[in-house]
Amino acid sequence: MVHIGRWTTIFVLGIFLLGLIFTTPNFLPERVRAALPGFLPKSTVNLGLDLQGGSYLLLEVDMPGVVKERLESLRGDIRAALRKERMNFDNLNLGRDTLTVHVIDASQFEAARKVLRDIASPPGTFLGLGSAQYELGDDGQGTFTLKMSAAYQRQMQTQILGQSIEVVRRRIDELGTREPTIQQQGDDRILVQVPGLKDPEELKRLLSTTAKMTFRLVDMNGNVQAAQRGSVPAEDELLYENDKQGNTVPYLVQRRVMVSGDRLQAASSGFDPRGGGPVVNFRFDSRGAKEFGDVTKANVNKLFAIVLDDKVISAPNIREPILGGSGQISGNFTLQTSNDLAILLNAGALPAKLTVIEERTVGAELGADSVQAGKLAALGGLFAVVCFMVATYGLFGLFATLALGVNMVLLFALLTGLQATLTLPGIAGMVLTMGMAVDANVLIYERIREEMHGGKTVIAAIDAGFRRATATIIDTNMTHVLAAAILYAVGSGPVRGFAVTLGLGVITSFFTAVMVTRLIVVTWLRRTRPKALTL
Repeated sequence: MVHIGRWTTIFVLGIFLLGLIFTTPNFLPERVRAALPGFLPKSTVNLGLDLQGGSYLLLEVDMPGVVKERLESLRGDIRAALRKERMNFDNLNLGRDTLTVHVIDASQFEAARKVLRDIASPPGTFLGLGSAQYELGDDGQGTFTLKMSAAYQRQMQTQILGQSIEVVRRRIDELGTREPTIQQQGDDRILVQVPGLKDPEELKRLLSTTAKMTFRLVDMNGNVQAAQRGSVPAEDELLYENDKQGNTVPYLVQRRVMVSGDRLQAASSGFDPRGGGPVVNFRFDSRGAKEFGDVTKANVNKLFAIVLDDKVISAPNIREPILGGSGQISGNFTLQTSNDLAILLNAGALPAKLTVIEERTVGAELGADSVQAGKLAALGGLFAVVCFMVATYGLFGLFATLALGVNMVLLFALLTGLQATLTLPGIAGMVLTMGMAVDANVLIYERIREEMHGGKTVIAAIDAGFRRATATIIDTNMTHVLAAAILYAVGSGPVRGFAVTLGLGVITSFFTAVMVTRLIVVTWLRRTRPKALTL
């Protein structure tokens, strides 16, 4: 056990050298890091929001708006289905989570009930045994009520929140930020923390835009003036476009979506080759390309409105069928707004509107104070550990201190290489790691003491100490790793930061206690060949 082969020595020294290479950039000025050769690592540890400052937003998902949108869609389905069956109806009204319709002809009640039952529980849906999307009821006098079921509301809320978190994550990634924290809070809120972001307004602008794009035909036969006075046909919607002169242009747009924006495959900002102004180029997927081609083929010389968040971006005339599956959005764009729209379209549309209900901007001064306090705490903990080990174990305590230094280098190297985020609780985890790192050395040294008291020679005592303490060290570290894994799995934010640092610290502590300390002790034995130990 006290013998260490050449390759083991090379391996341990190689790991230490590699750790030193990855750790060093953290202590170099930015200009020095930029001047390093390309083959050397230049990354540094990511600092969390509490250390380097940044933006904190608490967003609320507009669930009532989603319910209203679903009911609007349901109303359109019911209107189309009843007209297809040639049923006379009126009073097709919306409530908070209900929709009512009155069928006039008593002889059509049963047929209407069957049609509405099929709509309330469409095939292919599964919400649980006996559950439907809408609960159907009637008063026996021809008035039918569809109420959104509790199971459907729960499924919809879970789905909308999950989609919103994913879209928010993709949009923030487009900004080029590192290690944002995006997580669910409560039933309808999303917490967003972006360390290092200096312009929170840009973040709010990207996240507050739903970016729900649809392609719809303009009703060429509709009366726009009458619609502006309040007489809007049931199949149409009055929307507006802001032209380049700043004027508001009204359009009577069909509610029916011809091509949905979720068929967009890619979007990029560019310049119009004819006019030179900023535009957004887009490309559909295969299904979207077919839908787009069919619509433009069947509606030549008609206006085709491109609608984003209930605003008309542009309404070009379809001069000829567009069969390539790609197109161009031109409007009153600047280079910044065209780039923002391309980012939004690439990230996907938010399924619901997000409202900022809480906003904080954490300044760098607070982060600097936290870093300084963390440094003092780490140095204080290191000093206390070193004093205790040297006072208790003498020269072997000094060996443990050297191993502790290697441990800290390797821990920083792992945090840097994995691009993990270091938070203030993470610094607390590092301080705790210092105590845990020497804990393994304490086990080894105490075991060596016992063997020496038992009358064994120096080499035999050291051999037995390392060999018999290893199993205990493995058990101890496994329990720490499991605790860190559980904290990471069930925790969030600062708790996860603590768990990451603790888990990595356990790994490096085991390596340094079993390999590095043993290498130091064996090297000392070979050089000095002591007859007795003072331990």
